[in-house]
Amino acid sequence: MANHKATEKDVRQAAKRRDRNRYYGKTTRNAIRDIRGLKDEKAYDEQLPLTVSMIDKLAKRGIIHKNKASNLKSKLAKKTTFKTA
Repeated sequence: MANHKATEKDVRQAAKRRDRNRYYGKTTRNAIRDIRGLKDEKAYDEQLPLTVSMIDKLAKRGIIHKNKASNLKSKLAKKTTFKTA
């Protein structure tokens, strides 16, 4: 256990940051999962900018690596060309 007041405060702050980062990460993963499941092109085009923005924020905050963010955005952008069969 922490022996100094400053260390105890750091433990509290780290716990808050961890919870916040987990929330942002999980919310973004859910948004990515939902957008991948969309079948309607119009709905997809509406959701894409919002999801890309969430991914960019994760990378900016350092929750995910910038290359991972780029890969996720690239995969989502590729899907915008819906196949009409």
